[in-house]
Amino acid sequence: MNNFTFSSSPSSAILKWLSAGIISTFTERNFEYSDQPDNQIKLVFHFLDEDNVRPYRRKAQATFVVAVLESKGAPYDIFKEVYPFLIRSLANHLMYINHRDEQVDIHFLTPEQGCYSIKYKKGEEEKDFFMKIFQRLQPLSTSKLVIDNEFDEDLPSDKWNGDHITEALSKSGKRLDKMDLLPAPFPLEHYLNKRDMRHLNKLYGIGGLSYGNLSARSDQNHFWMSASGIDKSNMNDVGKDILYIKGYNSDANQMEVSIPPNVKPKRASVDAIEHWMIYKEHPEVGAIVHIHAWMDDVKATEINYPCGTLELAETVAQLVRDADNPAETIIGLKNHGLTITGPSLENIFQRIEGKVQRQVPMN
Repeated sequence: MNNFTFSSSPSSAILKWLSAGIISTFTERNFEYSDQPDNQIKLVFHFLDEDNVRPYRRKAQATFVVAVLESKGAPYDIFKEVYPFLIRSLANHLMYINHRDEQVDIHFLTPEQGCYSIKYKKGEEEKDFFMKIFQRLQPLSTSKLVIDNEFDEDLPSDKWNGDHITEALSKSGKRLDKMDLLPAPFPLEHYLNKRDMRHLNKLYGIGGLSYGNLSARSDQNHFWMSASGIDKSNMNDVGKDILYIKGYNSDANQMEVSIPPNVKPKRASVDAIEHWMIYKEHPEVGAIVHIHAWMDDVKATEINYPCGTLELAETVAQLVRDADNPAETIIGLKNHGLTITGPSLENIFQRIEGKVQRQVPMN
């Protein structure tokens, strides 16, 4: 059975109402409420004080933290003012609550900068409202992260300085930048103290946030991919900016990465598991690009699973499998962006240039 808790007691009437509804709805659907959280807790609702944001320091990767912020006064600008609260709370998700004139708006915000909202007006059926909260959070909180890496200094010497494929990846990163599709890496160090940075690095290996990634097949079983948390417009070093992915160890739940000797590597992109699944199943796929942008008339995932989860990778892989031409398909990730396959990087850019919408639609 899955379990959940609250980081503290709700401090206002609206938060007490919200907490009671969450407890009732989640316990009716096979979640067990605990007032004594331990290392095995699955879901934590973490109340924030906007004047003194304290992070929830989870003890295990499997704990999914939803920060809860109640607004005071006029609504905030979601991305400029609310997004830093998500980062500073060390949460996986944030529920931003604004209430006025007998209406409650809840905005769900993700680290990928996805956002969508639900509304409740006094007098409406409360059960329907809380069911929407459950439907939003339950799949995310029970998903499985694949973000650990196993590094081996076994990269063939002729690849230590890269090859024509890494050169193509580097040029493609610059191309994404010229298309204004590379948001700057989010400066975690501006919002987190050294202790919190160490905590994030210990749990997730996170040293920064950046959006989008690229990869290209090397041979039947291996591919090159941009590393996590880097500036994609300036990729040069093998083992740091560009990594050689050789497989996925399902028993250890780790991506396997080959690196040159005497290199302190960057971690693999959290989307490496998704790319690995696609390359493994479709030998005709030679390259994959993921961008935080949108295009019209694309098939999309129904659930906004977090990046780096097995569930997101399997969902995208299924949509690629169902496509008329898996080698040249564009898959939408709900409230997130696009995953695009092609026989080559050049093919992908030829198909998307001039057609990409910079803003991802939220719903």
